Amino acid sequence: MLSAQQLETYITQNLGCDYIKVSGDDGTHFEALIVSPAFVGKSMVQQHQLVYQALGDRMRAEIHALSMKTLTPEAWLKSNS
Repeated sequence: MLSAQQLETYITQNLGCDYIKVSGDDGTHFEALIVSPAFVGKSMVQQHQLVYQALGDRMRAEIHALSMKTLTPEAWLKSNS
């Protein structure tokens, strides 16, 4: 069974993140907040595609559902001001 921490590690190994928080306790359904400079200039769909690319085949094999909020570092700073 996959843990939220393992999922965080999978993402950060393949995507530079300024901040990431993954939660989920059933091993297949997860929620993630991901802040990455790689998202700058990208649409939300493109940002999510980058996360899916970072996860590779795990998205089809180990993860049933991933709900995510993706932000650029600038948007993250604005949301926390």
